[in-house]
Amino acid sequence: MKSLHLLVGTLAAFSATMNAAESKTESLVLGGGCFWCTEAAYEILPGVKDVVSGYAGGKEANPTYEQICAHATGHAEVIKIDFDPEKISLEKLVDYFWHVHNPTQVGGQGNDHGPQYRSIILYANAAQKAVAEKSRDAAAKVFRDPITTEIVPLEKFWVAEKYHQDYFRLNPHAGYCAYVIAPKVKKLEKEIAAEKK
Repeated sequence: MKSLHLLVGTLAAFSATMNAAESKTESLVLGGGCFWCTEAAYEILPGVKDVVSGYAGGKEANPTYEQICAHATGHAEVIKIDFDPEKISLEKLVDYFWHVHNPTQVGGQGNDHGPQYRSIILYANAAQKAVAEKSRDAAAKVFRDPITTEIVPLEKFWVAEKYHQDYFRLNPHAGYCAYVIAPKVKKLEKEIAAEKK
């Protein structure tokens, strides 16, 4: 009987530990141009557990990359960031957003043109909306041009095709990765290191 109580106690402790670990993950969806760039930028941020490239902000179900590029669905290329709020705050994640892209550009990002590359934060609840708006207002005081970032409710996040996932990590020598993403990531790594000092 003692061994049964011990087993039940052990299972209860294990379950509590698992539930605590699960409760320490929150998600944020945002887009700032090509999702290969934003994915690579957020993967280096301490406290981020996972980053998944996908589509959001449109009306069609199950959009494909080809449909997105043809501007057929209204979706933007976005990333879903899973993070531990005890290691990095939602505020920090959103404040970082203004460093990883140009939120004042209309109709794209850098040389990537089209509505799929627009600057967008998709909030899952009122708290995320409030943080996004407060952060945008603070960032607006720093940028010379007006911020064009959309702040809209998240209706559905669609995972992008497998070949888009971890693109920079898997293809570091591809032209776009080597000439566009790598310099951006190096700059962000220096900023993160400087903050730790």
